[in-house]
Amino acid sequence: MSNIGIVLGRFHRREVGEMLEEARTVAASRGLGIVAEVWVPGSMEKPLAIKRLLMRDDVAGAVALGIIERGETEHGTVMGHAVIKSLIDLQLQFMKPVGVGILGPGINPSQIPPRIRPYAAAAVNACADLLEQA
Repeated sequence: MSNIGIVLGRFHRREVGEMLEEARTVAASRGLGIVAEVWVPGSMEKPLAIKRLLMRDDVAGAVALGIIERGETEHGTVMGHAVIKSLIDLQLQFMKPVGVGILGPGINPSQIPPRIRPYAAAAVNACADLLEQA
């Protein structure tokens, strides 16, 4: 069994809590153990928390879950691009998969509910698929 860690943004705690429930279910169905669940303020803090997990010998991969909602400025878009690039760079640095289940950037509130569980499941499945190929 491979172990993963999950990093979660607490800015949308209720929705991300539902994402976590789905991630736990999918991880169990894929034979993954979850050795850490780390809550951070928002998406900007996810890369550091993911890096700390990937540095651990008992973590084979990680999953980032959260939401970057549409705002009145381009802050979310800029942040989203920076966070995703950082997560990709960490995958390559550590040669460990990072499944990304971050809704947005630029998602409207009405678009969030139907995407919560599918995005979480897809992130865990992406991580699991890459671990199986290792």
